Amino acid sequence: MVIHTAEAKTIHVADHGVIPGQDATLALTRLIHHIDGEKNITLVFPKGTYDFYPENASDQYRAVSNHDNSLKRIIFSLAGNQKLTIDGGGSDFIFHGRVSPFVLNRVDGATLKNFSIDWKRPFQSELKIVERNTDDRSFIVEIDPEKYPYVIKDDRLYFKHYNWEDPFGANIVFDPKTGAPIHDTRKYYIHPNSKIKATAAGKNRVKIESQISTPPPVGTYMIVYGVEPTSRLCPAIDVTHSKDVVIENVQIYAAGGMGIIAERTENIHLNNFNVTTRKGSGRLVSARADATHFIGCKGDILIENCLLEHMLDDSSNVHGAYVRVEKNLGNNQFLCAISHPQQWGLTFAEAGDKVAMLSRETILPFAKTTVKAVKKINEQRIIITLSSTPKNLPNVPMSLENLSWNANFTMRNNTIKENRARSVLITTKGKVLLENNYFSSHMKGILIEGDNHYWYESGAVQDVTIRNNVFNNIGYAGGSRGYALYASPMIRKGQRMGEGRYHRNIHFTGNTVKSFNGQFIFARSVDGLNITGNTFELSKDYPTIDTKPPAIDLHYCDNVTVDQNTINGFESTMNVRISSDTEHTHVSPGQGFVIGE
Repeated sequence: MVIHTAEAKTIHVADHGVIPGQDATLALTRLIHHIDGEKNITLVFPKGTYDFYPENASDQYRAVSNHDNSLKRIIFSLAGNQKLTIDGGGSDFIFHGRVSPFVLNRVDGATLKNFSIDWKRPFQSELKIVERNTDDRSFIVEIDPEKYPYVIKDDRLYFKHYNWEDPFGANIVFDPKTGAPIHDTRKYYIHPNSKIKATAAGKNRVKIESQISTPPPVGTYMIVYGVEPTSRLCPAIDVTHSKDVVIENVQIYAAGGMGIIAERTENIHLNNFNVTTRKGSGRLVSARADATHFIGCKGDILIENCLLEHMLDDSSNVHGAYVRVEKNLGNNQFLCAISHPQQWGLTFAEAGDKVAMLSRETILPFAKTTVKAVKKINEQRIIITLSSTPKNLPNVPMSLENLSWNANFTMRNNTIKENRARSVLITTKGKVLLENNYFSSHMKGILIEGDNHYWYESGAVQDVTIRNNVFNNIGYAGGSRGYALYASPMIRKGQRMGEGRYHRNIHFTGNTVKSFNGQFIFARSVDGLNITGNTFELSKDYPTIDTKPPAIDLHYCDNVTVDQNTINGFESTMNVRISSDTEHTHVSPGQGFVIGE
C-alpha cells in the first residue's frame, strides 16, 4: 500500500515483499532503489523480526572515518533524499555477516525510529575463564559453540563468522558481576602478535598458553574482537554530508564498528538511542567501537535520554581534523596528507570553508584564511588552494584545521557506563554542555584533548560547561587513567608549548565525583578553568592506589578558580599541584585541599 498526501508519501514495506521471518534483503534493496532521491517518503515496517544478508545488498566503496575502508554491502543505502523517515514499528532488524545496516549520504531531513539493530553472530567472541594456572600463566576457557563457533588449527584458535574466520586478536577481560571491564584490566591483556598456543581441553574448552602477565580470574570473560585492519568494517549507522538527522527509540545491540558515525553533517539529534546488550542474550559487549562519533560536523549535536554501555570504546567523540602540510607548492597551494589510516578518504574541506594554519610543534594557529579549491589525489593526499597566506610563512612543520565545521554539542540526561576506554571526548570549538549525566568508564571520564601527531583530532575548545553530573569510579582500568576531567592537548615528550594556551573556558561545576583513586581533574594549557561547587566523595568499590597523585593537577594553565567544593570520606587532605608556569590561580581555603607544586 502506498498512501499519498499533498506533501508526503507513506509506503508500507510489506506491500513490496519486505516480510519478517525470511531473507528480506532483495525486496528491501529493490524498494530502496525505487525511492532513491525522492522527497517526503515514510517507510513503515509492521512489527516483526527482519533478517538481512549480504548477498542481495547494494555495494559501495566507503571511506568511513575511524573505521576500515572497504567495498561495503549496504542494507539501507539511502542517498539524495529529502524528508525521509524509516519507522520500524518496534521491529528487530537482524543482520548477517559483514554488512553496513544504514548508510545515509546527502540526505536532507532524515528520521530513523522504532527499531533495533543486532547481528545473529556478533563480531566479538566471549570466552569464560574456567581454570587458570599462575605458575605457567596458562588458562582454560569455555566457549559456547552456538554463539561463538571456533576451530583450532596448528595450535591457533580461530573464530568462525558468517563467511570468514578471525584469529585470536585484540582482547579485554570483563567481569560478569559488574558487566564492565575488570579492575586493573591491563594485567590480563594478551598482545595479538605474541605467541598464543591453543589446545583442546575437553568439550567446548580450550587451553590458552601465552605471554600474559597474569591469567584472568576464574569466572571472568575474555572478549576477543578481531585484528586490524578488518575489525572495524561495519558501523551500525553511517551518516555523511547530510542535514537534520533525528534518530529516536533505536536500540543498537551489536555493531562491527561504531553505533553511529557521522561526518560533515549538520544538526543531529539522538533521543532514546541506546547502545547496550540485549536482555537475555548472555552477551557482555554491545558495539565493537564507540557508541557515537562525530567528525567535522556543524550545527547542533544533541544526545539525550540515552543508555550507552558495554561498548569496546568511548561513548561519544566530537572533533574535527588536522591535515598535515607535506609541501608548499607555491601560489598558495599546499600538498596535504590525511594522516591516520582510519581517516583516509576524509572530506577535510571544500571551497569556501574557513581554515586555520597551525604550527605542528605548538599546535597553535598563526593565520586564518579561506579554502579556494580542493583537489583530491587519492585517499591519503589532497592539494588545497588557499585564498591567501601570510607573506612570511614560519619555517615550522604545519597543519591546517577546518574552522567552518565545528558543532555545538549538548549531552543531557544520559547513562554512560561499563565500557572500555573513556566516557566523552570533546574537541570542538562550538558551545558544549554536558549536564545531568551518569558517567562510569574504565579510563578517563571527560577527555578534552586535541592532537597533531597521531589521530590528528582537532581542535581546541572555547566554551565547555560540565555541570550536575555524577562521575562514579572513573578509571578502574588502573594507573593514572582515573581523572573525571582530563583537559590537555596530546603532547609528545620534548614537544614545546606555544606562548598561548590551547584550550579555553572550561567550567566544571555542581558535579558529584565518587572516586576510589583520588584523581579528580588534570589540566594542561587551559586558559579559564573554573572548578566550583562540586562534591568529591571516596568510593570503596575498588582498591585505592598506593601512590597519591594530585587530586587536581595544573600545568601551564592560566586563570584557574577552585572554590566552594566539598570533599568527603578521604583520610587526608587532597593535593592541588600547581606548576611554576601556571598563572593566576585561586584556591579558596576550607575545601580540604592543600597546595603543592
